[in-house]
Amino acid sequence: MRPATPASGTSGTGGTSGPERAEGSTGPRESTEAIAVSTETSGVDLVGDEVARNLARAALFAALTGAFAYVSFPNPLSPAPITLQVLGVFLAGILLGPAWGGASMALYLLAGAVGVPVFAGGAAGIGVLVGTTAGYLWSYPIAAALIGALVHGGSELRDPGEAGSIRLVGAMVAGVAVIYGLGVLGIALVNDVGLVAAFLAGAAAFVPAEAFKIAAAVGIVRSDRFAAS
Repeated sequence: MRPATPASGTSGTGGTSGPERAEGSTGPRESTEAIAVSTETSGVDLVGDEVARNLARAALFAALTGAFAYVSFPNPLSPAPITLQVLGVFLAGILLGPAWGGASMALYLLAGAVGVPVFAGGAAGIGVLVGTTAGYLWSYPIAAALIGALVHGGSELRDPGEAGSIRLVGAMVAGVAVIYGLGVLGIALVNDVGLVAAFLAGAAAFVPAEAFKIAAAVGIVRSDRFAAS
């Protein structure tokens, strides 16, 4: 009589054909899943760090614009004072780009609205945001976002130092048009005057000052210290 053939996959002694997996050991599938989870967690951490850095920069430029507001002196041709706030708008758009440049100016308005003295001459409060100069202030986030979009060629950030001078100046001129367009409209509505009178008092009177701020912004972007950083 022929002996019985052992079942496939078992040894003559009834053991398994391959080495048994040690209890608690990690197989290839579990290792792959662990690596995937680790990579995903690292990606989330990197995104979180980047957002935190951008938020810190936005807050810095909001504070810088507030500091520029203290460099203020009356304009005999306009009810709005001459300040360096617009230079802060320029730099926020150029250096932070459209999204975070606009966000920094929104933070600036929020700080002033809740009582931080960051508006021209150390003013603060909701009243300033509905007063004679309200149009200028509300235009800042829009202008910074527009400047950033024009300088960087879209939403993706690039090295602003590589932007040509024509692009930089053109972007800031577009920003000035937004700022003074809304500023003139605000003066006309709050003071109940015609658009021509509002333009003469709220825009034409500031052209030399804005030319100086544009030149200053270009100089900062082109400076050796900025390029080194």
